[in-house]
Amino acid sequence: MAAPAASDGREATPSAWAPLAQPVFRMLWLTWLIANVCLWMNDVAAAWLMNSLTASPAMVALVQTASTLPVFLLGLPSGAAADILNRRRWFIATQFWVAFNAVVLAGVLVAGWLSPALLLLLTFGNGIGLALRWPVYAAIVPELVPRRDLPAALALNGVAVNTSRIVGPLIAGAILASFGGVYVFLANAVLSLAAALIVMRWRSEQKVSVLPGERFVGAMRVGVQYVAQSRPMRIVLARVAVFFLQSTPLLALAPILATRLQGGAGTFTLLLAALGVGAIVAVALLPRLRMRMTRDRMVRDGSIAQAIAMAAVGFAPNVYVALPAMLIAGAAWITVANTLTVSAQLALPDWVRARGMALYQMALMGAAAAGAAIWGHVAEWLDVPLTLAAAAAAGLAALVALRRLSVGTDADIDLTPARLLEEPTPAFPIEHDKGPVLVTIEYEIDPARAEEFVAVMRETRANRLQKGALSWGLFHDISAPTRYLEYFLDESWADHLRRFERMTAADLALRERRLALHVGREPPKVTRYVAESIAR
Repeated sequence: MAAPAASDGREATPSAWAPLAQPVFRMLWLTWLIANVCLWMNDVAAAWLMNSLTASPAMVALVQTASTLPVFLLGLPSGAAADILNRRRWFIATQFWVAFNAVVLAGVLVAGWLSPALLLLLTFGNGIGLALRWPVYAAIVPELVPRRDLPAALALNGVAVNTSRIVGPLIAGAILASFGGVYVFLANAVLSLAAALIVMRWRSEQKVSVLPGERFVGAMRVGVQYVAQSRPMRIVLARVAVFFLQSTPLLALAPILATRLQGGAGTFTLLLAALGVGAIVAVALLPRLRMRMTRDRMVRDGSIAQAIAMAAVGFAPNVYVALPAMLIAGAAWITVANTLTVSAQLALPDWVRARGMALYQMALMGAAAAGAAIWGHVAEWLDVPLTLAAAAAAGLAALVALRRLSVGTDADIDLTPARLLEEPTPAFPIEHDKGPVLVTIEYEIDPARAEEFVAVMRETRANRLQKGALSWGLFHDISAPTRYLEYFLDESWADHLRRFERMTAADLALRERRLALHVGREPPKVTRYVAESIAR
């Protein structure tokens, strides 16, 4: 069971708005707000246009799938690019992409070529912009704020998302009602370009390394490896996927809910705005909740509240009942989403943060895309209220099934950079791309403590693989019961040297635990070998 948040060293309730006092964070937060306003403007206009093109609930729900699926498909490549390229330039490029896609959508609409299939394709194109920009922004934020303010900064990102959920639909709804969908997409393009110009004013400091940049495919492999070997990340990915799989139908079926309540585009906009208002109110309360509740309890209670509110919206007889239920659903949604995002950020060191958060967003958006498609088809043969009730019941059942997976576990891991070990000096010149590199380490272990040593080496295996090792093994000398040999294989000499740049306080603590079990007179013997090519 995770310790209460109050034990994390906080003596007073931190302000929910403290990160906005920092000019760079404030500037990038404004950019993030504008980017998400554009996203919602596009999705709202696309959903309402689809509702006018077809009466099929499945096709309307597929707009949500088309918007979120690119994150699932492109999240990891985007995260790898964000970790190895200039993050500022990458962020700017994503905004130009969104602007271009919006102009194309407006042109298709003016030409009269819009069909359900083409609308889904261009909505998918807009989703590509989200897929490309989300990992880089997620990686930038922890660099700008101290660890103490990170939960508040992430909550403020939630404020931006949910403020955009209010502002975006309101702008889109007003333009749709007054001028038509073409002008929604043109406004989207203008706002996206404005966001790009804001980011151009930021002059970020690039981290300098004497090592060459990571290879693109190798960077993706290491990102997957890190998350696969991190138990906290595996738990967070499972929890976020399950939550969004069952909570997405409330958003995906909102256009049909608005029609069922005898409303039009205005009612649809009100439902989304209520969801956003509830989330914003919850953000102001999150610092106090974190002081009084564990992360596990926040996820549990938020999931229960969201499920109940979603079912209530489905059976609401009128908009006056639906709106309060949407407020509660929004508050519950941000509570769960922010808690899981904080857990993911605290489980990732900076060098792999964009890739790790890309995988997190892939799990989230992949589940959202699947949820929209699945529950949309369920709504084809069940009515919408029963579909939302079934989704709520599924969410509660999943909550019981996953109750042992704690998102508070390992919250105290210290991932602060701690480059205290000196890099090895080879006896002859080695090119950075030379490899693979074999490292062996010999230990002398008291047989009485063999089980303890094996347990520590189990953690060591995960740690070596997290840093990118191609393989790892531990051998016991059959002629000397006290002697053990650890080996691991790095892809190249540069990849091996990166281990020293990526050292954290937690890595050093694990190293000290290994050394404490070594009983030899000399420290464990470390030997490094670089592969020789013998091909002719």
